[in-house]
Amino acid sequence: MFPPTEAAATADQRLRAFLDDNAPTTPCLVVDLATVRENFRSLRAELPGADVLYAVKANPAPEVVAALVAEGSGFDVASTGEVELCLAQGADPSSLSYGNPIKKASDIARAHAAGVRRFTFDSDGDLENLAEHAPGARVACRFLVDAPASGTPFGAKFGCAPEMAARLLRRAAGLGLSVDGAAFHVGSQHTDPAAWVAGIRQAAELGVPMRALNIGGGFPTGYRDPAPPLSEHAAAIRGALAEHFPTPPALVVEPGRAVVATAGVIRTEVVLVSRKSDADEHRWVYLDVGRYSGLAETENEYIAYRLRTAHPGGGDGPVVIAGPTCDGDDVVYQRTPYRLPLALRAGDLVDILDAGAYTASYSSVSFNGFPPLPTLVVG
Repeated sequence: MFPPTEAAATADQRLRAFLDDNAPTTPCLVVDLATVRENFRSLRAELPGADVLYAVKANPAPEVVAALVAEGSGFDVASTGEVELCLAQGADPSSLSYGNPIKKASDIARAHAAGVRRFTFDSDGDLENLAEHAPGARVACRFLVDAPASGTPFGAKFGCAPEMAARLLRRAAGLGLSVDGAAFHVGSQHTDPAAWVAGIRQAAELGVPMRALNIGGGFPTGYRDPAPPLSEHAAAIRGALAEHFPTPPALVVEPGRAVVATAGVIRTEVVLVSRKSDADEHRWVYLDVGRYSGLAETENEYIAYRLRTAHPGGGDGPVVIAGPTCDGDDVVYQRTPYRLPLALRAGDLVDILDAGAYTASYSSVSFNGFPPLPTLVVG
């Protein structure tokens, strides 16, 4: 564990006060908009001049989007639904970038008709659809970056080989599109600043004109384990741009987790505490939130959240933590060692900290009849 910053402690106080005063039905996610704004401003300060496009998928709560519109943020959108959400909250269409390289021709046309003029692609087929349905649009080609693995890696789903990206960018210019340059993403929750250095070097080696370089998101949050501060990643990025580009291109970043993770807490209730045998040291603690209702990032136990429970200061013991559904995969932590109070009982409240990103947005519609995770907002 590591001590929270003064700003984080203040945000935690606001969230706890809201939860204690309102006693909302569990489970629920509560988001502190003041922290969202503070995190966004920190990104701007560390990467001055960068075009910051908030990755809406991280937390699409309308209040979050509206707060970031007021801060002057741009938006990385991945569907026409996210386009419409941003526009409904007052975003200018010019601030939107359709970053998903997997999209229907009809979705390109719909986004273009709504005023979106920036798109990312990684294949001939998507490029051809852009030329036909978004003529003259600004485009970037996403390549597969050769970098250390992230906390939640993307695999090979997005991006193409660098040499293919160079060919596609030259073809895009021939099709009448306005070429911004290259794009890459090192993967979500990346704790190694060297990943961005590798991507920037590869982008420079493409040998194509680079008006702008989109380095994606991936900036990490400290969960149970500390993560390098944003300043370390920003310094590495600035240094790599200066080293590999005689005239650095305009920088584009697409943070999601870095903006909203620390702004949220999930309040949940213990449904049951049990053992699988009389001799088993481990208790099973079942919460009313699980893999299908907001904790999708615990798949493979990639993200280990900090927990705050009742009965602090007493004895504790090892636990397996699981969700409430009638599904065998709805186990949150079985390999990651967690210890919870021995006094923990059904009905006790548990807070899952730093849970503002990729929780409510991953929640299922109604698996097993459990409703989606609601989002409440402070400030």
